[in-house]
Amino acid sequence: MKSTTKKISGTLFLCILVCIVCGLAGCKSEEPAGKSEEQENQLNTKEVEVASGVLIRFVEIPMGRFMMGSPSTESGRHADETRHEVILSKPFYMGVTEVTQALYEAVMGSNPSDIKGPNRPVDKVSWDDAVAFCDKLTQTQGGKFRLPTEAEWEYACRAGTTTPFNTGKTISTDQANYDGGVTYGSGTKGVERREYIDVASFSQNRFGLYDMHGNVWEWCSDWLGDYPQGPVTDPHGPDSGSDRVRRGGSWFSFPGFCRSAEREGNPPDFRGNYFGFRVVLDLE
Repeated sequence: MKSTTKKISGTLFLCILVCIVCGLAGCKSEEPAGKSEEQENQLNTKEVEVASGVLIRFVEIPMGRFMMGSPSTESGRHADETRHEVILSKPFYMGVTEVTQALYEAVMGSNPSDIKGPNRPVDKVSWDDAVAFCDKLTQTQGGKFRLPTEAEWEYACRAGTTTPFNTGKTISTDQANYDGGVTYGSGTKGVERREYIDVASFSQNRFGLYDMHGNVWEWCSDWLGDYPQGPVTDPHGPDSGSDRVRRGGSWFSFPGFCRSAEREGNPPDFRGNYFGFRVVLDLE
């Protein structure tokens, strides 16, 4: 009986100790907006040199599942944001930033942007231009470079969050470049920059990506169309259409148009002075 009591007491002590440690550790936030330095060091990154001193830096986006679209209660949502489960069965590399003017010029030999700056995102590029850029990288660098699917883009933008922005329920001009004269939710007015700025001027999201909200719209590979009504794995959008998807909003956008679920589209040959893109590289 004495030895049994000791065992029970020892087990009870261990349980209490575990509870104390867990309590001291605190609860993990459901919607973290950024990453700690320790988290950043754990990211799997890859660099591709396309010209002397000109690099594309990629980060590995893990496979996973998420709810794509927005809930009916989300302010600013559109009818085509039907919420549905998406499974992404394979990890992939995504560009840490939007394609810069220096990078685009190094690959394509020209810079169509209105506001010049090597570290600013390239703009005035059509979907066709963006695909041509990816195809040229594939030819010269090996591997498969491409635009992200719409599902990959939203999954990477959200980085585990379910709120309108990966920053939480609202967003500020300290977190992204958009029309700061307009507010979203409980947010306050901020800076009206009226132009795109250098990439990586704000904090990364949990996956290590910059500027998923604002700065320039980003082309995706999909045709714009209705979402499926149920769960889907590795979706690539409709087989045909008239407009290609663009995501993320821009410096010119009201904050509601920069939401994670916001989706717009334009013809693939359309060029705007706030249209850019980022690149995906398939894992070998």
